[in-house]
Amino acid sequence: MSRPTGRVLTLLELLQSGGVRTVAELADRLGVDGRTVRRYVGQLLDLDVPVEVVRGRYGGYRIGPGYRLPPLMLSDDEALAVLLGLAAGRRAGAVTAADTASWTAAAKIRRVLPTRLARRLGTVLESLAFTTPPGASAEPVAEPDAEVLLTVADAVRHRRPIMIRYTDRFGERSERVLHAYGIVVHEGRWYVTGRDPGIGEDGAGGDRDGGAAGADRTFRLDRIAGARPLAGSFEVPAGFDPAQHVLTGFATAAYRYEVTLRIHGTVGQIRARLPTAVATLDEATPPGASADPGAERWRRVELRVEELDRLPPVLASLDRPFVIERPDELRHLVTALADRLRSCAREV
Repeated sequence: MSRPTGRVLTLLELLQSGGVRTVAELADRLGVDGRTVRRYVGQLLDLDVPVEVVRGRYGGYRIGPGYRLPPLMLSDDEALAVLLGLAAGRRAGAVTAADTASWTAAAKIRRVLPTRLARRLGTVLESLAFTTPPGASAEPVAEPDAEVLLTVADAVRHRRPIMIRYTDRFGERSERVLHAYGIVVHEGRWYVTGRDPGIGEDGAGGDRDGGAAGADRTFRLDRIAGARPLAGSFEVPAGFDPAQHVLTGFATAAYRYEVTLRIHGTVGQIRARLPTAVATLDEATPPGASADPGAERWRRVELRVEELDRLPPVLASLDRPFVIERPDELRHLVTALADRLRSCAREV
């Protein structure tokens, strides 16, 4: 595609984004003078694109209302983001097989991707795991840098060490080596989990930054500023499940409060409000009790939280009998919530 043709298409994209664009603004974005902008507008008019001239002090050009026209121009990063979003949505249940438009859109984009980028995208999709069950939804929170994601996925696929530049939740930066075992999407965030062989400064993992070097670690991808491959190779431990490792890490991370409960109900009833990422559930079956997860019985639940005041409403929403074993502060908060509810119920 010649540069003038490319600029005409870029002009069309700018005008299709909405609003009135001044000649000065368009000239600056295209890297040309005002006379050239007017010539490009003339070329669009020759193609029957309804470009309107807006007169006045704040005048310029705009596309006629209701007009839609291909081509859709995406950068490599934009195309990758769209395809990953569609793939993540389908795997997490946000997009169903009946939504054929999503499949055809993805197919069209993949057909025009450069071969190398399409191959790297396939590597990303092979490396992904999701903690959200089908049918559940999670709002996107922070997207990783496309090049970082591709580099990490290549490292997972080919089992090559990478050097990452990481910023933890306290704003501290470090550079360290990582043996990346897998990429996990959890509640809208992207994580890479693997082994920190202890080369470099101590970094931080997941939402609970911290942990010793030389251990299995989890890092948020959007906090990785750069990643580059290194020489060498590594082996992934047999049976390692990246998604389960991330969930277990969240449930067992060091928090301010350790909470122990006994809740009477089925596994499903408890997990509906206290999922694996939040709480650990004792699966041991007492003598004489049913091992069926669908059976109602007393089960021990442990949580680690930073703030206790969020727990009373969650426990109330369980609608199941429960006993607080620790801490005492939680008992006081639950009692205070019950008193407030009783008070509100008595008001006329």
